[in-house]
Amino acid sequence: MNRLNSYSIAILLAAALAAPAVIVAAPAAQDDRVYDRDHKDYHHWDDHENQAWHRYLAEQHRQEHEFAKANKKEQEAYWNWRHSHPD
Repeated sequence: MNRLNSYSIAILLAAALAAPAVIVAAPAAQDDRVYDRDHKDYHHWDDHENQAWHRYLAEQHRQEHEFAKANKKEQEAYWNWRHSHPD
């Protein structure tokens, strides 16, 4: 009986030590939403929205760069453009 308790404790200890590794290894849920303050709505940033961003840059004759690296003024200008150019 004593041996059974030792095995049980060892298994529980191993599970307790492995749990954080399993939690970290699990993929995190991704929230690819971007908030548009002026229009007070969210936009899901996906490949389609990324294509619209690059189309906006081309129409405005701006250098290619990621939306996340754009300053707030440029992001606001994009959302204004985006609301006037729906899909």
